[in-house]
Amino acid sequence: MTSSNLGTLWIVATPLGNPGDLSPRAREILGSADSIRAEDTRRAGLLISRCGIEGGTFISLHDHNEEGRLPQVLGMLQEGKNLALVSDAGTPLLSDPGFRLVRACREAGVRVAPIPGPSAPVTALCASGLPPQPFVFLGFAPRKPAEQRAFFAPYARLGATLIFFDRKDRLHETLATAHAVLGNRDLCIARELTKTYEEFILLPLADHTTVPRDLLGEITVLVGPPSGDERDGQDAVLAVIRAEREEGGKPREVARRVQEHVRGWSVNEVYQLMQSGTKEE
Repeated sequence: MTSSNLGTLWIVATPLGNPGDLSPRAREILGSADSIRAEDTRRAGLLISRCGIEGGTFISLHDHNEEGRLPQVLGMLQEGKNLALVSDAGTPLLSDPGFRLVRACREAGVRVAPIPGPSAPVTALCASGLPPQPFVFLGFAPRKPAEQRAFFAPYARLGATLIFFDRKDRLHETLATAHAVLGNRDLCIARELTKTYEEFILLPLADHTTVPRDLLGEITVLVGPPSGDERDGQDAVLAVIRAEREEGGKPREVARRVQEHVRGWSVNEVYQLMQSGTKEE
């Protein structure tokens, strides 16, 4: 339960690029809030200025100071002040700070109210042509190949569209890992959403090497679900092999069990992969 004497934490979605996407309700809340919490106060200030909103004090809230700022923010809310939380663009908390603050407010009985609006994952999904449901948003892809394999592996057999953010300087490496783990699927690269140079690049994941290396702007990547005639990636099969080996049995028996859980692989192909994997280890 929340108390009427407490303030409200407003979770305010802001434009991805086009200032015209700021809703009238979001504009009203940002103009009346006692304080605005932002990951980048400079960018938030520019947004407020471009939208013609007056007033508002800004206090930074990012990954490195969120935990330490909780007592201060909760104190203000408990004094009856109304605060707005924004991210650099889009809907807060989706790969941006704010989760710990929202959770702390809920535990303290402070009202948390969302002001819905732009969201890069949903914006990209609705215009991509990939199946819209179910979908899974994975956040930012990690940097290292081993971490990327672990990032994709749990979704290798999930029948859902996968959405994640990535940076242009490591996009090709990420797509190569995604192809190895997930196999060939539909791929959509959405960049500069709602901006002048908005672009959707559609191609098979197997053709990831043809993606231009000079892409600019914010990048959202969508990988479609597997289809019945697709072949699982080698890394995905190796993950099943490791799991089945733990159950014990002779190599051929393990290969038969693995073949029942993967797509597009014969028992002999699985066995040969097991043998080559053993030699590499």
